[in-house]
Amino acid sequence: MGSTIAAKIFACSGTVLLASVLGGAVVLGTAVCSTAVAQTEPHAGSFVCPVTVVNGGKGGTTYGNDVLEVGLWPQDFVFKPGGPGFVDSDGALGMKVMWNRKKRGHLEVGGRRLDGEAKPVRAYIGDAGEIGGQPTYLVFPTPGCWQVTGYVGDGSLTFVVSVEKIGEGPSWRFNGPPAGMRVSMITGLK
Repeated sequence: MGSTIAAKIFACSGTVLLASVLGGAVVLGTAVCSTAVAQTEPHAGSFVCPVTVVNGGKGGTTYGNDVLEVGLWPQDFVFKPGGPGFVDSDGALGMKVMWNRKKRGHLEVGGRRLDGEAKPVRAYIGDAGEIGGQPTYLVFPTPGCWQVTGYVGDGSLTFVVSVEKIGEGPSWRFNGPPAGMRVSMITGLK
């Protein structure tokens, strides 16, 4: 369940928060950035998205700690015609993920874009008791580099994903949360 950071490079201009790993700790700073466009080679003004890689890139999709686990897609969250996920009524992009609560409590989710300004991540969460599996739709307001945090009680799990949209995205459309699901949107994350 260990993780490493994979570099996803974005060309950009404006001010954003950057994250890097120094001695096992995430160090935050600012840089100039606004619109993200994936690049293969870094250049002046580039933003590197510190994407969470599960199991050192050796395979598997489960990332977690002693409180929570989450099943992450092996690739970036790519929304394309014929692909997984959905487009919500406000244009946001949603993907189903499975959380596993190792401690008792209700799951809450929040997140923020690291490479530009955007509304926070929201999650559509069904009722699945207070422990164990919790299917959830993560909903990203825009493509970009996103830090997502799940909370159960006083514990949490944070990861970073790159969200990309190709063309019109997947054909599946939502109009807000499905019946029986609540919205979780923790704001003010640091």
